[in-house]
Amino acid sequence: MQLESTMQGTTLVIRALDDRIDAAAAIQFKERMRDLTAVPSARVILDLARVHFLDSSGLGAVVAVMKLLAPDRPLELAGLTPTVEKVFRLTRMDTIFTIHRGLEAGLRQAG
Repeated sequence: MQLESTMQGTTLVIRALDDRIDAAAAIQFKERMRDLTAVPSARVILDLARVHFLDSSGLGAVVAVMKLLAPDRPLELAGLTPTVEKVFRLTRMDTIFTIHRGLEAGLRQAG
């Protein structure tokens, strides 16, 4: 699972570079996220703009990362593609996560 991270002020931005987070990638996703989020930051935004498929294992991995960061730092999501957004909506996870239309919108909004 390819992820890249950058600091934007006090916000850690992590971009998923693969087009899917599924059962085959979920464990590696969680491990990489744990490593990348070891960097101190006020907020963490996960940019999912390139992800076009997310199954229940992928959703579970995203939730696991949220729990790993809580309660000190929220895990915010940005750039959900329509298919991924539908998964969050159908599972009502859209009520749990702060979801930004795009990364720029998330960066403009204070955490």
